[in-house]
Amino acid sequence: MTTPSAILAVERLSVDFGGLHALRDVYLELYSQEVVGVIGPNGAGKSTLFNALCGIVAPKDGSLTLNGLSHPWPKTRELADLGIARTLQGVGLFPDLTVLENVMVGATKFVHSGFISAAFGRSRDESHLRERAMLALERVYGTSLAHIRADSLSYPDTKRVAIARALVSEPRILMLDEPAGGLGNADIEWMNGLINNLKLQCSVLLVEHHMDVVMSVCDRLYVLNFGEVIASGFADQVRRDPAVIAAYLGAGI
Repeated sequence: MTTPSAILAVERLSVDFGGLHALRDVYLELYSQEVVGVIGPNGAGKSTLFNALCGIVAPKDGSLTLNGLSHPWPKTRELADLGIARTLQGVGLFPDLTVLENVMVGATKFVHSGFISAAFGRSRDESHLRERAMLALERVYGTSLAHIRADSLSYPDTKRVAIARALVSEPRILMLDEPAGGLGNADIEWMNGLINNLKLQCSVLLVEHHMDVVMSVCDRLYVLNFGEVIASGFADQVRRDPAVIAAYLGAGI
């Protein structure tokens, strides 16, 4: 039974790739102003789950509810209008654009004449678009980076900019794909603080292998193994689940 207050609910999600069952009967709920983590070993189906929610792969079966209403599985082009934004593991910035221009790419749902014309001054939307992009950078403490080319950024700063680009569309649901991947301890502390602040403004669904991050920021967890949910619940509860310890976390977690 779908909880009415869930802003996103997935039930019986199954995805097949040929004869491979990538996901089978996966369920998930995300509520307003919470951080939910999806964890599991490599190949467990975490990225496939994200890709199904983002319209990159087509589910074989399952239902999706958004804001209490049944909804078809979205197409990628619909995500911004549905209030969903996602970062990528590989960050995916345009290297020859400035940070500000990269963030503006994420705001094109507010522009009718397209990003290229807006970015280079051929649209009345340009000022509004740039203002939104600067506000998004401010939320990740990145305004000083605005006019730097993306290929000149440090790796931690590329993570910061990628999150700003997702935030500029003002999502209700922010999907973070391994936000702490490749970061050092100091930057991980910064990322933890940012995610905890973000849930005051939107709900966060994240995939993450760094367990210190997961345990620091997640209100609830779903654990996948071989494409199935083997445990779900509050973080402290899940970390003690014998099935989770055996499958992924290890007895020392």
